[in-house]
Amino acid sequence: MLDRLLSHDRPHSRWLAAALLLITAALLLAPFVFPGAKSLNVAAKMLVFILLVASYDLLLGYTGIVSFAHTMFFGIGAYGVAIACNAATGDEGVGWGAVALGVAGALALSTVLSTVIGLFSLRVKAIFYAMITLAVAAAFQTLASQLSDVTGGEDGLSFKTPAWLSPSFEPFDEPVFGLMLDGKVIAYYGILVAVGVLFLALLRIVNSPFGRVLQAIRENDFRAEAIGYRTVIYRTLSNVLSAGFATLAGALLAIWLRYTGPDTTLSFEIMLDILLIVVIGGMGTMYGAVVGSVIFVFAQNYLQDLLKLVGGEGGWLAQVPVLGPFVSPDRWLLWLGLGFVLCVYHFPSGVVGRLRARGKTDPTA
Repeated sequence: MLDRLLSHDRPHSRWLAAALLLITAALLLAPFVFPGAKSLNVAAKMLVFILLVASYDLLLGYTGIVSFAHTMFFGIGAYGVAIACNAATGDEGVGWGAVALGVAGALALSTVLSTVIGLFSLRVKAIFYAMITLAVAAAFQTLASQLSDVTGGEDGLSFKTPAWLSPSFEPFDEPVFGLMLDGKVIAYYGILVAVGVLFLALLRIVNSPFGRVLQAIRENDFRAEAIGYRTVIYRTLSNVLSAGFATLAGALLAIWLRYTGPDTTLSFEIMLDILLIVVIGGMGTMYGAVVGSVIFVFAQNYLQDLLKLVGGEGGWLAQVPVLGPFVSPDRWLLWLGLGFVLCVYHFPSGVVGRLRARGKTDPTA
């Protein structure tokens, strides 16, 4: 049953299977085991990035297409929900119909844009296509920043969500297993279920005959074309599917934050984060999106807190003459970058790729 659920794409490594089980359990129990607003926000961001990075890996890792427009579709999903909910806000609040309308409109726009980009640009090879997508993404970000009447401009849009997702909504008067359930917890588990279903759908896509053709195109597009596959059509479909899943990830983030703006979804820094996570987790492995997203988001949010313990005021390394300044909490970006360099150096095929390779050579791994 589990094998069919995973589309027969097993971890092929005991260490990887253990890591995936641990991550799944931690995300499933996060509101109960890790109390506090920050930990819940970090867990929700991990979930959104798992879906976002997995959707990009469909494009980069499985089809071999380098695109810098992925955050554009991410932003379309977020802005679609935000604009629809903002327009539907009234005395009775926001209904689920507004959310559905925003998601549907965002998916429609993403489908049109990704199809146009695919048909007109995928005939351009390698770095030229990447530059085209970068230009399109930059133009869209500029457009979103300037249409202040619709998108809120640089300030973005804050909006209300359906009552069940509001932090003030409490369905029970007493705590459940020590946790007072509210709309924020309900929203978290809604995102968890949505990401789980969509991730399994992506697993099914990459392990289907369609996914095999994409991998054949990645390895040798001329040979795939020679045996009868229309590579432009398959690449365009891959682009459309990847954009659709990224749009849904953006919608989930907007619902969680109840806000969207250029910096939260359209920033080029997010695109760089996606690329880093794909490399860290492992390209061409959907499980790499899970492992890489958890490692990256955790380090991004808690590395500075860790440095405060060892190098902050009163830390046991703070008084060391040479080492002290380097472990200061203000140097957390330095250590974050160093950690990523070491990760890429020691795991050139990504963490998942390394664990799978070890599992094939060592039956006990």
